[in-house]
Parts: sequence; structure tokens; C-alpha cells
Amino acid sequence: MGIRAGIRALAAWISVGLSASLAMSPWDAAVASAPDCDRRCLENFVDRYLDAMLAHDPAKVPFAPEVRFTQNGQRLEPGDGLWRSITGKGTYRMFVTDVESGHVAFLGSIKEADTPAMLALHLRVRRDQITAAEMLVQRNTASAQGFEAIGSTWSNPVAGGRMNRDELLRTANMYFSGMQQDDGKGMYPFDEECNRIENGAFATNVPTAAGETRPDPATASRPSNQWTCLEQLQSGLLHYVSRVRDRRFVAVDPDRGLVFSYVFFDFMAGDNRTFRVPQGRTVTAGPNQPETWEVAEAFRIERGKIRQIMAITEPAPYGMNSGWSTWTEGMSTESRDASR
Repeated sequence: MGIRAGIRALAAWISVGLSASLAMSPWDAAVASAPDCDRRCLENFVDRYLDAMLAHDPAKVPFAPEVRFTQNGQRLEPGDGLWRSITGKGTYRMFVTDVESGHVAFLGSIKEADTPAMLALHLRVRRDQITAAEMLVQRNTASAQGFEAIGSTWSNPVAGGRMNRDELLRTANMYFSGMQQDDGKGMYPFDEECNRIENGAFATNVPTAAGETRPDPATASRPSNQWTCLEQLQSGLLHYVSRVRDRRFVAVDPDRGLVFSYVFFDFMAGDNRTFRVPQGRTVTAGPNQPETWEVAEAFRIERGKIRQIMAITEPAPYGMNSGWSTWTEGMSTESRDASR
């Protein structure tokens, strides 16, 4: 082959490759760049990360040069924040491992300054390096001790057949939309045995104590932890949760029917505290001042129904951003698959 012919062939090869690259969707590009890292590999990255924090030495974990790190919505340098104050691991461990996209989320108990706390951690792994790390630290002793007492059973394969990631995301997001709309008329895809565990305590299906009467959703003025998942949302009594925004789903595990999300709950207060419930009664409830909760929430979904919900909540400045979204995205109530 002559020099000119060789140059033309090389140019054609580059052009074809460039065209294919440009035609690749963001999702295809993310998968193509994801490392050959299976479930065990991704979960090992979490342990390596935790061990590096315990050593207070970010050099002990393979961070990419361009790594982005946040703690409770604030961007920091690796080695700062909880990296300085963590003193131990706890016994509660729950993973949502997204092998397909190279993301892994972890909800676990820790010790900070020898005090029990909870950590929601999300890592993005590319080419055997951590390119993103997001932490929500919940400094709540009772929550950590409660989760440790309850334990986790989410490591077994999903029952009733495998759903694809889009179906899982759509089902999980119905919970947030139903809570925000809260008119008793939404789509509530709850399994009959659905349980919600929030901050280390059962928030649903708590037995009625001896000598007490179970609150009636038709006449109560506030939600009860004795009700089912469905009764709570159908009651309309969560209306004071004004906005469920920046709904970022960061890891999806179709093999185990799991979805992990970070969101914000806004309580606008003021005239939003007075509302009409589906039965026609007018109720006043909720915080007296505007509040925001930063929330890490995980879902176990079986046969198209939400079977269990695990969540931690942490107070945040009203209207704050996650550090991973634009202002517009952060104020939006649309859901996003942030692993793509």
C-alpha cells in the first residue's frame, strides 16, 4: 500500500470510529466506559473506601484524579469531613449494586467520634478508580442502633421474576409522586406486606398497644405508624410534604429488585399547612417554619410492588442543593436515573 493510500485508509478508519462514538447515547457511553467490575468487586470498593476513612488516609483508596466528593450536599476534598471523625464500622450493611452501570450504593451504620451514626454512600467506579463519591451522614444514635437491631435481608435474589431497570425506577418514583400529590387518588404500587423502616424504626404496621385504639385514617389528623404503606398515602395526611424534588436514582439492581435514591423533602409551611383530605375534612399539620430534609431511600420491589422501604433523613437548610444537580434540576420534581 502506498503512503497516500495508507493515509486515506487511516482517515476512513478514524472517521468511522468517530461517527460511531458520536452516535453513541450517553447511556451507551457510560456502559462502555464502565469497568469490568462485578458485584463483589463493586462492594469491595465500598469496604476499601470505609477502611481508608478509618485510616484517615484518602491515598489508601484509588480515587481518579478528577474525582468529585460531597458530604451532605457540600463539595469537599477527599480526606475532609467524616474522613477526619469516623472511628468505626457498625454491623448494619445494605448494598444496592448496579453492575451494569458501575455504581454501588451502601446504607450502613458507623461510629463517629465513638458515637453510633448512619452513612448513605454512593460510589461511581470507572477503570478500577472511584470517580464520584457521595455521602449522607446521619448523626442519629437511635437510628443506627435501630437499623443494627432490625438487620437487612436484601441480599437474596428478587422473588417473582426480574424487572428491568426502567420498570424498577418507575415503580419507586410512584412512591415519591404519590407522597407529593397526596390526594388519595394516586398510583400506590404497594405489596400487601409492605413495610417502611425510617431512621431505624418501623414507620408502618406497628402493633396497637394494649388498651389503645388503632387510629382511623378516616378521622385522624396525623399519619400513624400503625397504618399500612397504602393507608398512609391514601389518607391524604402527608400533604404538608410540599415537594419531593431532585429525585436522583443512583443505583439499580434488577437481580435483587433494588433501587437506591437521594431526594429532598420540602415542607413549605405557611398556608401549605392547612389542606383538605380525601374524606373532605380540613386539617392543619406539619412544621410551622419552612424545612428541608435530605433523604437517602432504598426500595425492595417484588412482582411489580414495593415490598420494603429503608430510609434515613437528615435536616438541611431549606431549599438546599445536592451538589450533583443544577439549580433547575435540584428544584425539579422529575425523577432522574443518575447512574446514566
